[in-house]
Amino acid sequence: MPGGYTGLFLTVDLISGKISRFVLEEEFFRLHIGGSAVAARLFLDGFPLDCDPLSGANPLIISTGPMTGSAFPGTSRFSVCARSPLTGIWGESACGGTFGPELKRAGYDGLIITGRAPFPCYLRIEDGAAEIIEASEIWGKDIYETTDLLWSKHRSCRVLAIGPAGENLVRFASIGNDKGHFAGRTGLGAVMGAKNLKAIAVKGTGHPEKADKEGFKQALRSAAEEIRSSAFAGSLHAMGSDAGMDLGMMTGDVPIRNWTVGEDYDLSAALGGPALTEKYLVKAHACTHCPIACKRVVRVAEGPYRTEEGPGPEYETCCTFGTMIMNYDLAGVIKANELCNRYGMDTISCGSTVAMAMELFEKGLLSGRDTEGLDMAWGNMPAVFTLLGKIARREGFGGLLAEGSARAAERLGSAAAEASVHVKGLELPMHDPRAFHGMGLAYMVSNRGGCHLQHAVMGTEQGMVSWPQVFTMKDSYTGPESEDKAALVFHSENFGILGNSLAICHYVLYSLKPETVLKAFNVITGFGFGFSDLMVCGTRDWMLKRGINNLLGVTSRNDALPKRIMTALTEGAAAGSVPDTKKLLSEYYALRGLDKQGIPKEDRLRELGLDALNRRLAAVRAAEPVAKEEMKWQN
Repeated sequence: MPGGYTGLFLTVDLISGKISRFVLEEEFFRLHIGGSAVAARLFLDGFPLDCDPLSGANPLIISTGPMTGSAFPGTSRFSVCARSPLTGIWGESACGGTFGPELKRAGYDGLIITGRAPFPCYLRIEDGAAEIIEASEIWGKDIYETTDLLWSKHRSCRVLAIGPAGENLVRFASIGNDKGHFAGRTGLGAVMGAKNLKAIAVKGTGHPEKADKEGFKQALRSAAEEIRSSAFAGSLHAMGSDAGMDLGMMTGDVPIRNWTVGEDYDLSAALGGPALTEKYLVKAHACTHCPIACKRVVRVAEGPYRTEEGPGPEYETCCTFGTMIMNYDLAGVIKANELCNRYGMDTISCGSTVAMAMELFEKGLLSGRDTEGLDMAWGNMPAVFTLLGKIARREGFGGLLAEGSARAAERLGSAAAEASVHVKGLELPMHDPRAFHGMGLAYMVSNRGGCHLQHAVMGTEQGMVSWPQVFTMKDSYTGPESEDKAALVFHSENFGILGNSLAICHYVLYSLKPETVLKAFNVITGFGFGFSDLMVCGTRDWMLKRGINNLLGVTSRNDALPKRIMTALTEGAAAGSVPDTKKLLSEYYALRGLDKQGIPKEDRLRELGLDALNRRLAAVRAAEPVAKEEMKWQN
């Protein structure tokens, strides 16, 4: 087995209780590397793609990468994958923290969990051994409580857990790792809940081999020096991901009042990184093997939103529970973040759905009777806190919003649809594509729906990084223009998607020279790849996931931005700008090798060695395109 891999996957059938193992060979990893790419291939080859996302037939696949746990900076990452309960298409969420390295130390590259247990349970793994344990004592507990109980029961273990939202099948339920790290997007916490699986506790003492130990030491020294000299890494260490709020407001990147307002500098001053650091920061915190330490540990010492010391909000959360709902009180954001963490809910989808509800309340499309007396006026944080509990427990009005903004808007009638801002059922992250048209294209074609982390578009388009060693770029790009953006997105996807395969954090990827990352990968695995080999793997990964989505009904009709984003703002840096979606998609399809239906062409898949996928897509190519209204997230 090459360095960086154990070659072993653990399979758990929760119905029968059978636990087994299987081996993946070197050639498989040379094709797919690791992470969500490996998970996608296992899903395609071994499971019914049209399974109900909330049934036992939907596999929960957890997959690490060859760099996970290697001690190279930023390599704590792992991917959680399944068919998404929120979107109905391919679902994946990457996470940092502690679980991935510990799983590798326990002897596994990944897990596949199927079935539904007849009782609430958790999975315990320790140095190769695994057992299913009854979990009635922790069922109903929040993620923090669950983690504390498992820590006390199994010393030194690392925990993945769901909260009440996952148990109650909230479609954007998240999975928490040791309280401060989350696999948040696409609702995979609900997949765990549907399986009666409360948590996974893992402990290991092994150390994956490296092909070239001395070469790894050299790569490690280079990486440490590059991160020390990186201004980007320095700003993240000083102020976390929220460091970008002020600049984002100046460039038109920050969404305000559910994507209807172009700028509000009072909001960025109140909610940005300097304010968080000055008022509430206790200390910085890092994922395993990361010198950047971008995580925030915060405390609100007094006032109505008093919060004990704990994990603080990321930039995305400062938007969803700040700028998006016109809340100027950062303490309120911190409290909402803590509640979402404890309940186990993705702060992007949850906050966006709350923002939709506030807009509909303002417009009279929701009344106090609909909200069960909650005053959903903009910025009313006490009402938000109450609503978050109702969503997590699926109580009354909260039960409607627990479906996510797309389904909730559909049930509320056509007049509500514009207030739901999503692509393929996944609420957009907090970066406005009217200000950066490349991001708009990346949202349209992302394989999990609206997403800013399945590629490296944000870094390249906004000038944070330049990788001439990997692909040719212009010296600079104008954000609110569509010219030259298709090529930028195409190449940025093929390289950026590798973060989830190699298992390296995008923040570290942006802080290092590409040749340093490539060298680290090669000295760990011994593969001897060049940049072109990596880019082919990135292309194969993208096409594999696109093919899965095509088999689930996605076509070119679904590669579209929502009406709200195609409505120009009247103020701010993005005023008057909307992406030229026709131009962007036409150029992108030609580069990517998609036909007019948005399906990969046969010759392109043959070049990538995806012959089995090619055969399965033949029937889709011959059929009429699936109508947008037939997509699973709108049923």
